[in-house]
Amino acid sequence: MKAATKPRLVRPLGALLMALFCLASNGVCQNAAATSHQPSASETAEAHLGKGYDALKEDRYPVAVDEFRAALALDPTLVLRAQFPLAVALFEQHKSAEARRELEAVRGVTGDHPNVLYYLGRLDLEDRNFESAIKNLSQAMAKPPFPDTAYHLGFAYFKQGDLPKAEKWLKEAQKINPRDPSVPYQLGFVYRKEGRQEEAEKSIALSEDLHRRGDTEARLRAECGQKLDSGPREEARALCEKLYEPADADRLTSLGTMYGQHGDPEAALKPFLRAAELSPQSPQVQYNLALTYSQLNRYQDARVPLERALKRWPDLFPLNALYGAVLAKLGDDAHAYETLRHARQLKPDDGATADLLYETAVKLGKKSEEARQYASALRYLEEAADLRPQDPDPHRSMAEIYTRTGKPERSAEEQKKAERLSGK
Repeated sequence: MKAATKPRLVRPLGALLMALFCLASNGVCQNAAATSHQPSASETAEAHLGKGYDALKEDRYPVAVDEFRAALALDPTLVLRAQFPLAVALFEQHKSAEARRELEAVRGVTGDHPNVLYYLGRLDLEDRNFESAIKNLSQAMAKPPFPDTAYHLGFAYFKQGDLPKAEKWLKEAQKINPRDPSVPYQLGFVYRKEGRQEEAEKSIALSEDLHRRGDTEARLRAECGQKLDSGPREEARALCEKLYEPADADRLTSLGTMYGQHGDPEAALKPFLRAAELSPQSPQVQYNLALTYSQLNRYQDARVPLERALKRWPDLFPLNALYGAVLAKLGDDAHAYETLRHARQLKPDDGATADLLYETAVKLGKKSEEARQYASALRYLEEAADLRPQDPDPHRSMAEIYTRTGKPERSAEEQKKAERLSGK
């Protein structure tokens, strides 16, 4: 067998999806969502969660660890929303002992959930405890959480010396990820150990061919981007559609993202729709689809994938921010307000969310005032004043309400604030 460079393993679905899993079968998501609005200490925990998720998505694992630990310090009940992604961040930093400790704690709450078992199996592989790795990964395969679960199970069997089972699971991995060069590469070593030299050579050759195809695809992506920027749109689409892979959610997402980044959301819709069919549980895929619908002013269509995604991932800032904006466009101001408030708790320094929350609070304040629901109106206007402390308008409105409700002193106080802020 000729030498080959060992392929780089494809990461399962990216750090975001790995960390933000949902145990819907145990009813955990509903409980997490129901407790998302807590007193002030937990609101601070929400902010740490948002920062932790952002850091995890961007592969800034040390920052993610600090943020999730801060969230847990403020609210130790955030086992699923903070402790599991904390374990993932530690795993990505190769801090095996710490990652295992956090995963076992999560396991105590969730039981033998495939997502937890997957990472425990991966840690077992790093520790060369192949018997335990096989046990954990075999259980995870009952409902594989990530596309490379079968690969790691096959690898564990190979290292333990059980070649028939190694071959079985690596072939299963090849069905799941037919374009992953690491799978035929490892399968080649199984064949060689079994004395099947010709099949081993073919498998390694396939791995090398997949690498070459990957290089060709990278060049095509570069040409696609250039054509989208410079060429006629129809010509650009004809070129870029060569990248369309109807059975590969990751490549479909990549193609849709390319269209979106180059200002063609109409073309992005097709690959994103297909990706959403293939990966209905991916928050990133659902977000991409909803964002594209939103860019096309199809807000009712955008609402559906966002609602679906938020049931599983109630604490993802991008989902909440976009959902709040979509609800505002649809005129559902009450739900937009609650969603935007939660988004701001997750990321307090996001200016666009704060601006939209301000506008929604003012609108609801006026609606409540017109309906003579003055207590509600004041609550909304007070929040608007907190969001924009230099804006006199909320104080003017509050002054009018206090006048109508027979509170002249409070009215005078708010009127003075309004005049001071307006420079009068």
